[in-house]
This record gives sequence, C-alpha cells and structure tokens, in this order.
Amino acid sequence: MKRNLWFVIALLVIFAVVAAQCGGAATEAPPEPAPAEEEMAEEPAEEEMAEEPAEEEMAEEPAEEMAEVDFPVMPGGALEAALAGEYAGTTVTVDGPFTDPDDVLFLESTEAFEEATGITINYIGDKEFEGRISIAVDAGDPPDIADFPQPGLLGNFARQGHIVDPTTWIPQDWLEQQYNQSWLDMGTMEGPDGGDMTGGVWYRFNGKSLVWYPKAQFDAAGYEVPETWDELLALTQMIADDGDTAWCIGIESGAATGWAATDWTEEMMLRTTSLENYDAWVAGELPFSSPEVKNAIETWGEVWFNPDYVLGGTDGIVSTFFGDAPAPMFEDPPKCWLHKQGNFITGFFPEGTEAGVDYDFFYLPPVDDAYGKPFLVAGDIMSMFNDRPEVRALMEYFTVPQSASGWLNNGGALAAHQTATPEMYGADLERGIAALVGQATSFRFDGSDLMPGEVGAGSFWTGMTDYVSGVSDLDTAVAEIDASWPQ
Repeated sequence: MKRNLWFVIALLVIFAVVAAQCGGAATEAPPEPAPAEEEMAEEPAEEEMAEEPAEEEMAEEPAEEMAEVDFPVMPGGALEAALAGEYAGTTVTVDGPFTDPDDVLFLESTEAFEEATGITINYIGDKEFEGRISIAVDAGDPPDIADFPQPGLLGNFARQGHIVDPTTWIPQDWLEQQYNQSWLDMGTMEGPDGGDMTGGVWYRFNGKSLVWYPKAQFDAAGYEVPETWDELLALTQMIADDGDTAWCIGIESGAATGWAATDWTEEMMLRTTSLENYDAWVAGELPFSSPEVKNAIETWGEVWFNPDYVLGGTDGIVSTFFGDAPAPMFEDPPKCWLHKQGNFITGFFPEGTEAGVDYDFFYLPPVDDAYGKPFLVAGDIMSMFNDRPEVRALMEYFTVPQSASGWLNNGGALAAHQTATPEMYGADLERGIAALVGQATSFRFDGSDLMPGEVGAGSFWTGMTDYVSGVSDLDTAVAEIDASWPQ
C-alpha cells in the first residue's frame, strides 16, 4: 500500500517536471520569430538600397541616350526630346515643290535628323505641289509640313486657320538668334482672327541682288567693281566710252515675259524708299502710280532706255530670252559686260565656264545710303499643319542652317539663317554669295510673288513689257496695273 503511494507520488513529480518544461518552451516560443521579423523589416531597406541607384540611373538615362549631333538644338524643345529617343519610330510627312535634284538634296539635308532621332521623314512633293496642296487641305488631309516657295499661297491657309504658328512653342529669342529680323518680318502674316501670326520658319533661298561679269576680261580692261549706284552708272558710261555696251538684258519668257523687269523694279524700290513703303506696295496699299513706285522704275530706266548702255537696245531687251541674255558676255571680246540676275542664272552660262575664273559677281549697289544694303530674295518657308511632338521636332530642326546642308554642300541655294557661315558652303560660288548676304542690312521677298496672281503674274509683267517696248508710257502702264488689282 505504501509502496503504491510512493509510486503515485513519483509519477506526479515526473508529470510536473515535464509540464514545467513544456510550459517554458511555450513562453519562450514568441521571441524565436523575432529574427524573421527583423529580416522582413530589413528587406524593404535592402530593396530601397537596391532601387536608389536605379532611380539615379533613370534620372541620368536621357542624358546618356541623347544623340550627339553637329547642329544647334533649342533647349527644352521637342527636338531635344526627340534626340533622347522619345519619338523614335514615328513618321513626319513633308510636301513641297522639290524635284530632281532638289528632292535628293532635301533628303540629304535631313539624314542627320533621321539618324539622330529615329523619326522617318516621308517626302511626297513634286512639281504639282501648288495644285495638290489646296486639294489636300480642302479634303482635311494636309501633310504634316509643307514647303512653300511662294508665301502668298501660304497666307491663304494661314487666314483660314490651317497653319500652326511656330511661335506658340518656339521662343522669340531663339528665332531672333537664328534669323535676321527681315526674315521674321516676311514670315508674319494675317491669322484667322485677323491679327498677326508667324506662318512658318524660313529654310533656304536664292539671292537676286547680284550682277555678273566676265572676270578675266573685266580685270584685263582695268574695270573696278562699283560700290554705289553712281559708281555703277560711271562704269556703264566708261564701257560705252570704250566702244562697248555694258549691259546684257533680256525679259522674254513666253507667257511670263516681263518678270525680269519686275525684279529690277523691286530692287529699286528697296534702294530708293523705305521697307514700310515696299511692304505697303506689295500689299496693294501703295499704288503703282505713286511717286515712290514711279521713281523706282525710272531709276532702272536710266540704264534700260539708253541705247549706248544695253546690247540690242530696248528692242533687244524685249525680244531676248532671259536665259540667253548673258551669253554674249562670254564671247571674246565680250559684247556686253554686266548682267543682273539671281544666282540660278549660272545654270544658263556656257558649259565649262568656271566661277572665279570665267565669271564673277558683285552686289547690286545701293542707290541711297539711307536705305542701307537690302537684298532681294526668293525662298522657301516651312509651315506646319499638324501639331504633334515629332512634327515640332522637325520644325525646330529647320530653324538651323544644317537643315539645308544638302544645298550648302553641293550648291544651288543658300541657308536663310544668319547663323550660317561661309565655311558651311562646299561650293566657292555659294560661299561668296553667302559672304555678300552676310553684309546685307535687310531682306525682302520677291514682290511679284507676294502680290495677287492677277497682278504679280499678270498685269505687272505685261505692264513693264509694254513700257519697255514703247507700247505704253509709264503713266499708262502703272494705271493699268493699279486697275487690275482685285477689289
């Protein structure tokens, strides 16, 4: 009995010990997960540590991906973003009048943009551009950008509200850095609300204020390049005194006969009156019968109507094709010595003639110093129809001279940008013209190209032809032109 009692007590003691041990294990269990909780707490910290360098890499990524280019980039613009690859894979459609070889030169000019941005330029232009663009706009399917060789047509679209004003995102100080103020003035036109807007950015141009001469014979004769109108008239008389006629002039051009005379009128308007009067004349606010316009015509008439000064006299002027007019300058000896025409005329010079050897050029001198050294031009303005980031990027590219590098390298046109330097030109001829352009104090677009077609490509041509041929006197000719201006 007693033995059984001790046996029961022993079992109770064993049970108590085991229970105590089990109880201790239960109370100590909670601290065991603590290291796991610390590990969990530390994991976000480790992730943050891992993420911080990634964030820095993301912040630096645009700079690392920015394509290196050899043309200026407007800070903070769409082109800067495009160079970081933001618009790669997109396409911009450009329409215009470029045909061979100008279409090839345009694509060459934009290769650097395409390679650096990954944006594809789809050029769809041809010689039917001016007819097609109106149809496309009326159908609601305009190109993203169009190259307008005549701002008058662009002005119609601007008034109708189809054109995006580039100054809505391109700062004025950037444009003033890239262009002479005259170019900015020429790009200003009436917007859909009747106020002023900027119709586009200027691209390339041809200079008209040039006089060509046979260099070797000219130098051998001891003649000197004139720097004023009076000196030009004195040179003209000197050549006449030597028994030759100084000027080669021709205005025959089929249905367009007379346009060369309109160029001379525009040149003299820029040299004998203010830019404000020139602009008013082009806009139809200053009539052809005004003293200012008549004086400009009479100024070039000092040369044209003197039979001792012009090869073939006035009859020869009207009957000579403009492209053939400079040919006698290359005879030996020259039959005429001076020819005023834009730089495109070298395409009509005899094959094998070389600039700087067989011929050279000088700036058509100013008549009145009060009006500085103006330059008459004809050129292209790039205008935007569709507002997308990649289109903005290309428009910004067009504001720098490298965007016209195809022509700068190969010849045929000049960059409209004042940041273009002579070193950018690969041809000596264009390099020399660019140097003259750099000395100009103002620019104005060919006036007849800005006038209504009834005038600029109609009565202005015929009126000047009638005046030169003797069919009409000056008063009659200008009165007829004024009467043709659309009301």
